[in-house]
Amino acid sequence: MKGAYRVFAIIALLALNISCDQVTKSMMREHINIYDQYRFFDGHVTLLHVENTGAFLSLGAKLVQPFRFMLLTLLPILALLGGLLYVILKKNLTSLMAIGIICCIGGGMGNLYDRIKHGAVTDFLHLKFGPLQTGIFNAADVSIMIGLGLILLDGFLSSKK
Repeated sequence: MKGAYRVFAIIALLALNISCDQVTKSMMREHINIYDQYRFFDGHVTLLHVENTGAFLSLGAKLVQPFRFMLLTLLPILALLGGLLYVILKKNLTSLMAIGIICCIGGGMGNLYDRIKHGAVTDFLHLKFGPLQTGIFNAADVSIMIGLGLILLDGFLSSKK
């Protein structure tokens, strides 16, 4: 895609990504009390409502201001805007790479929006299979992981050529 259609597709995918994230988080905030837990599939999937004041796995939650604001809000804003400009201006990105970057940006924007509006990021899903388990995460985190997976896949496929 080229020109205005390309920019429209980027913005549409970004909006879809952020919307899915915000809808799921809104449902958690409205319908599940904080720290309530609901287990499914023989305890492998747990739905719970947690407000994370830090970043990934609560890193930075105990930082004092203004360092916390700079590290968890200002720096991500600059990185996300830089990434968005990159994907819009760089015309020769493969589709996999562009979609991967957009998924990462969308997930980052979803979590950043939560941090700015609510003071914390709403997390709600935990998976456990035997000794393997995840931290508590949300749809934005899934989007970021899918984006990173697409970027890695693109790099792998490009190296094969």
